[in-house]
Parts: sequence; structure tokens; C-alpha cells
Amino acid sequence: MILLAIDCSASLCAACVFDAREGRELGRSVLDLGKGHAERLIAVIDAALAQAGKTYADLQAIAVSIGPGSFTGIRVAVSAARGLALALNVPAIGVGTLEAIAAEARGALSARKVMSVLGNAADAEASVQTAVYDEFGHELYAPSIMRAGEAANLARDSGAVLAGGGAEAVAAVSAFPLMVASTSATADIAVYARLAAAKGPAGTKPSPLYLREPDAKPQAGFILPRRSG
Repeated sequence: MILLAIDCSASLCAACVFDAREGRELGRSVLDLGKGHAERLIAVIDAALAQAGKTYADLQAIAVSIGPGSFTGIRVAVSAARGLALALNVPAIGVGTLEAIAAEARGALSARKVMSVLGNAADAEASVQTAVYDEFGHELYAPSIMRAGEAANLARDSGAVLAGGGAEAVAAVSAFPLMVASTSATADIAVYARLAAAKGPAGTKPSPLYLREPDAKPQAGFILPRRSG
């Protein structure tokens, strides 16, 4: 199965083409944008396909990061994955950002429990987004929001190492030493491809995973009153 994986959950706009049968990456393109994923994603996909020597017609599945992460980036990537899957009549497979972060850390540390953390916690009461996975990648604690201090306690009690963009923040508010395996807000794009290949066509259909409220909210004071009649 030739699979295209895309990720816009953080600052990166990333795509790779992956041969699931051989378990190897064929081509990739990664840009560190910060924002502007919608304008650049298709060009990034085209570049990955060109490097792989493939076309859209060769793709047999689309994988995508479903979050949590950037609200805009996740919407862009999931919409693109769904659209491509529909146009090409191939399955779309969703992979969680926290799951991918844990898988990357686990691979580097040789089978350890991992707590994936996203969020910048200034103190123990600040909220972070987190999940815990065992040494085989099975979910021990589902993605959720909790206070940083609670996350530190959970990491200690479960014997997990920390990984992700909020790992250092949780370690900083902990009253006991916690190991930080990585600090990236997302995983390498090939990790998403491998996880999606393992899930196969029957894997989770992509739908955005939002754990927190968006930063941008309507300004209620500027809403005009609705006319009657």
C-alpha cells in the first residue's frame, strides 16, 4: 500500500509518501511555517510525491494528524485528507498527535511508557493536554485536559517518561524528577505514516480532535441585534 501522510497540527506543514508493504519512506517535504498551512499544503504534497516518483493516482490511502494541536492547521489537514480520499476513492486514516509523539519517543527509548503532553503550563494549576501510552503503544489514559500538577503526579504513578511540547512545563512544576524524552509539538511525519500503515484501511476515520476551547472567540459586544419581522 502506497500511503500519503500529512500533518499540520503544529508549526510544520509536512507530507511524506510511504510504502507500507516495504515499511519505508519514499519521499517527503516539510516546511516550518508557523501559519499559512492552507496556502502551502498542496505544494508540499506535490513535492513529496515528486521526490517519491509517484502521482496521486498511485496513492492507496491518506493518513493525517487529527490533533490536538493548532485549530486551523488540523482543520486544513483533515479537510485535505478527506477531500483527497474522496477524489481518489481510497481510505483516509486519522492518527492522533499525542499518539504519534508517544510512538516517536518510545522508539527512541526502546519500549517505555510515555506521557505525551501539549501546552505551555506556567504553574501547577495551568492546563495541559495529555495522554499516556504503555510500552506497546496501547492507550492507558485517553487524551484529556488536566492540570500540570496532576499530569506530573500521573507520570510518576504510571512510571512514564514525558514527551511533547508541554513536557518541560510539566517537569518544571513537578516536586520529583521526571524524565523528558522530547519537546516537539508533533512527531516526524514518517511516524504518522507508520502508525497509519499499522492501522490499515480500517483505521479511525479522520475527524479533528479538539480538547480545549479555541483561542479566537466571537466578540459578542460587536454582534448586531437581529431584526424581527
